[in-house]
Amino acid sequence: MNRKLFINLAASDLKASTDFFLQLGFGFHPQFSDDTASCIVLSNDLYLMLLTKVKFASFSPHPPANSHQQTEVLNCLSCHSKAEVDELVEKAVKAGGKTYNQPQDHGVMYAHAFQDLDGHVWELVYMQMLQA
Repeated sequence: MNRKLFINLAASDLKASTDFFLQLGFGFHPQFSDDTASCIVLSNDLYLMLLTKVKFASFSPHPPANSHQQTEVLNCLSCHSKAEVDELVEKAVKAGGKTYNQPQDHGVMYAHAFQDLDGHVWELVYMQMLQA
């Protein structure tokens, strides 16, 4: 069985957060979306569920972290090239996100990261060995 992963994150402004990820070139799944949730398709088996804070709170007895002040999770997506890593960070910044760190070239791995509109961290990596 192919498992699918759904990353659930709170969004302060659902429409703005949805538009942010669409500007990065990711897809949208309308069947899993409504006025409280947007399903962003990151890849065939990987989805980002952007939830209003009220909807997000209904899934957990704990309050959501303030991701502008705390790191709740580091989401890491693989890319097909160093250029794609840099392009996605550039698109994120143009769409209103922020660069999270400086690019890091470790020879076998190249990484760079951004924060989305709600401060969630998205690390992008290129590893040549994953492309084989």
